[in-house]
Amino acid sequence: MTTQAKAILIDITRCVGCRACEQTCKQIHNFPTDPEPQLSDTAFTVVQERGDRYVRRMCMHCEDPTCVSVCLVGALQKTSLGPVVYNPDRCMGCRYCLQACPFQAPSYEWTHLAPYVKKCDMCAERLGRGEMPACVEACPTGAALFGEREAMLAEARRRIEENPSYVKHVYGEEEAGGTSVLMISDVPFEKLGFFMPPMYSLPTLTAGPLRDTPTIVLVGGSLLAALYWITQRRQEVAAAERNHETTSPREAGTLGKDPSSGSVGPRVGRS
Repeated sequence: MTTQAKAILIDITRCVGCRACEQTCKQIHNFPTDPEPQLSDTAFTVVQERGDRYVRRMCMHCEDPTCVSVCLVGALQKTSLGPVVYNPDRCMGCRYCLQACPFQAPSYEWTHLAPYVKKCDMCAERLGRGEMPACVEACPTGAALFGEREAMLAEARRRIEENPSYVKHVYGEEEAGGTSVLMISDVPFEKLGFFMPPMYSLPTLTAGPLRDTPTIVLVGGSLLAALYWITQRRQEVAAAERNHETTSPREAGTLGKDPSSGSVGPRVGRS
């Protein structure tokens, strides 16, 4: 049986700002419960006020994640169910994922002696047990729904068609090539502070450079090694020449010299 990718649908018009999603997320991860204004290593989902609207922020779990494409060691992976998950045992701390993410979702444990990247994993373990993400389960108003991605898209389109107050757009349907978190709103997304990425998969911008990186490293390393050998060889030759110039006159002065008498010339016997 083919696994169907899941998605979260967030209806901004139904969010009342209760922050139950925030608190539930913090509790299941044993994070401090104090509200935070933006995503961090101790806040995987936050609710931000935008005028009279409340907007959820979280990892968007892209269909073709840029964070995964730039990770050199495979610490980030997109699962068949939809979540983008992180394996700290593979992470080498390069933080390329922080720079690559268009939604600024990953955070870093800057205050830890042994820091890791931290981000929402859409409750991947719960999904594996057939449960829904904790933040969706905690929502008391139905502002967040969870199900198969195609079903969530269909529900979003239905609401937009039935209610003319909605913006005629499902955020996340095509943004950055599509995401596993979808949003609908009655206020233009730009006015709510949403980043508007291009409507195509962003790893297409990095695939070329990343594909060429091993070749560049190999060729560049070989050239540097060759230059180092040439430089060292020149230094050795120069040192040998200087040593030869210094010792040759002294050696020349001892030719034909009688070591015992100090005289120069062949030794002659007494008559």
